[in-house]
Amino acid sequence: MPEDAAAVRFTVLDPSPGAESLDETGLTDLYAYPDDLRACWVRGNMIATLDGGATADGKSGSLGGSGDRAIFLQLRQLADVILVGAGTVRTENYSGAQCSPAQRQDRRHRGQAEVPPIAVVTNRGRIDHDARIFTQTEVPPLILTSANAVADANARLGSVAEVIDASGPNADRVDAATALKILAERDLFRVLAEGGPQILGLLIEDDLLDELCLTTAPLLIGGAARRIAAGPGQVRTPLRRSHLLTDDAGYLYARYIR
Repeated sequence: MPEDAAAVRFTVLDPSPGAESLDETGLTDLYAYPDDLRACWVRGNMIATLDGGATADGKSGSLGGSGDRAIFLQLRQLADVILVGAGTVRTENYSGAQCSPAQRQDRRHRGQAEVPPIAVVTNRGRIDHDARIFTQTEVPPLILTSANAVADANARLGSVAEVIDASGPNADRVDAATALKILAERDLFRVLAEGGPQILGLLIEDDLLDELCLTTAPLLIGGAARRIAAGPGQVRTPLRRSHLLTDDAGYLYARYIR
């Protein structure tokens, strides 16, 4: 055995019968953002199967179970803003975030708005005016689009959303760093990126992703399912594991931080 391999020490993560279980308060503490942020902290939240598939029949929602749903909702409650691509909004039929009275109170105590807005990244601003993201939300979404598309998008969507030019050097597409700067200027520092793969790939490529929360579903999907991140750029970003949870259904919930 090579010397470096022989030196590896393994830790058994499988919980013992008396292992601690977590309630909602425990999850809040476990997934808390860093304190005193003055720039955006970007958290990705994605789900994948054992063989690396991020979708089933084109959607990620069907891969999850009740535990994944609980984590998904908890991460939303902790975020200042939810960042998502227009393709995911259309595919997953997104609506606005929802918060219970108790969650609203907790958010107020943390100095946050009662309901986090959805920020949609779209180069062309082509989103149906009647989509649920506009019709089923308490907070108008932010449409982060390119300079070339902002006038048309504002004419079509300005009554149901706030349309913002988030392009950088290229006027035909959104620049991720510029988008995060815009969010930070609004004190929306706790960013939750829910995908899709193109958005996550862009954040990784531009070295803007601070952590990844990854649900591993105990499923094999096969076929041509997409990975959680996509795009032409290839980078190598080391992460450290913060924690690993499981549930009775066999799902794994990992948090990795740079």
